[in-house]
Amino acid sequence: MAKAYWVAAYRSVSDPDALAAYAKLSGPAIIAGGGRILVRGVPAVTYEAGLEQRTVVIEFDSVEHAQQVHDSPAYQEAMALLGTGAERDIRIVEGV
Repeated sequence: MAKAYWVAAYRSVSDPDALAAYAKLSGPAIIAGGGRILVRGVPAVTYEAGLEQRTVVIEFDSVEHAQQVHDSPAYQEAMALLGTGAERDIRIVEGV
């Protein structure tokens, strides 16, 4: 079974306090669900469109596992704290 990667790109953060509250719950929820946070931060270097967006990459054992963690009550509680404090794009992609 191929691993899966949850990729989040933050277009903007309008409420840093909401993001901090989200982070306090989301990290532990993801790790408890078996996710491994590989990348978290702004790009060191950008190419092509050159977007300097905060990016997070989390590895999971499968797409289904990543979906289960995203949809879990613990992660959804973190999402409720974030609310509209950030505009972001989350994708779950299968590894090769």
